[in-house]
Amino acid sequence: MHKTLIVTNDFPPRPGGIQAFLHNIALRLDPERFVVYASTWRRSREGVRATADFDAEQPFTVVRDRTTMLLPTPGATRRAVGLLREHGCTSVWFGAAAPLGLMAPALRKAGATRLVATTHGHEAGWAQLPAARQLLRRIGGSTDVITYLGEYTRSRIADALTPEAAARMVQLPPGVDEKTFHPGSGGDKVRARLGLTDRPVVVCVSRLVPRKGQDTLIRAMPRILAAEPDAVLLVVGGGPYEKDLRRLARETGVERSVVFTGPVPWSELPAHYGAGDVFAMPCRTRRGGLDVEGLGIVYLEASATGLPVVAGDSGGAPDAVLDGETGWVVRGGSPADAAERIVTLLGDAELRRRMGERGRAWVEERWRWDLLADRLRELL
Repeated sequence: MHKTLIVTNDFPPRPGGIQAFLHNIALRLDPERFVVYASTWRRSREGVRATADFDAEQPFTVVRDRTTMLLPTPGATRRAVGLLREHGCTSVWFGAAAPLGLMAPALRKAGATRLVATTHGHEAGWAQLPAARQLLRRIGGSTDVITYLGEYTRSRIADALTPEAAARMVQLPPGVDEKTFHPGSGGDKVRARLGLTDRPVVVCVSRLVPRKGQDTLIRAMPRILAAEPDAVLLVVGGGPYEKDLRRLARETGVERSVVFTGPVPWSELPAHYGAGDVFAMPCRTRRGGLDVEGLGIVYLEASATGLPVVAGDSGGAPDAVLDGETGWVVRGGSPADAAERIVTLLGDAELRRRMGERGRAWVEERWRWDLLADRLRELL
């Protein structure tokens, strides 16, 4: 039986976009035909227990390294080689190409005949740094396929690879569970619980970090409120930027029109998307291009929920929007641009409906998890 070894530092219960990406695809593969080699989420008693409980619930085998950060060290590489041989695996999927793809030569020598390395947003940053760029080039040369999220990440990563490796690149973006994210996902209950019934709601679902643009939305609120006095910004998620955002809302004078939910369990996210009339996350590129949006799965989840979206122009975010059809792309960091598009959408129910329906159809046509799992199976 053909079996695959998945090598990854990013796997639940550790939270994050890459973790969700890998887990969603893993759940759609034959559990008898792959083994996961991953790091432990946390070394604390609580973290170890959560990791063990999560692994016990999975239909496939998960082997944990004791470290909380799996790197291509000699020890970790030996353990990966051992698992490859023990389970009779003939292919390897690196959940994140950099840096674990550096294990590829040892795994090929041990018998792997097919090696696939998936890139996300951070590899596009690696491609801009001389030393990291050389490592990325090595990874491309020792694997059979490098995958990419969208055209933005493809173009930057390809520039660091050999022409031969670049020609073997294949798109494998994250997907959306269209049965979980859908219109009628429970948004009315969230609105009622938060006291937002009958108010125009702009929702942003994301980690609270500077790149995502929640601060841009807060700065846009005075313009939005001038046109829609009852409008409210619903900020869903937690993160290190929360205190700064709360202070900015006070300083801008819009504190009563901004609602922070804090972290929300994954199971409740669809309803929080559904609580909005418009989804907005005007992300921006920071640190000279090193801090950039790889794709922006939140735009697609919002589209699946039937919302029009307003996205920033950072990195690959425009790849997740059909500009003018499912929403609009604005300059990241521009409160005026964000406000203009949001006001237009809040004032036109028919436009919101049309863009929401187009977004839902686009997700069903192109971004479903089962379609992407089929693509990975072919690559392996």
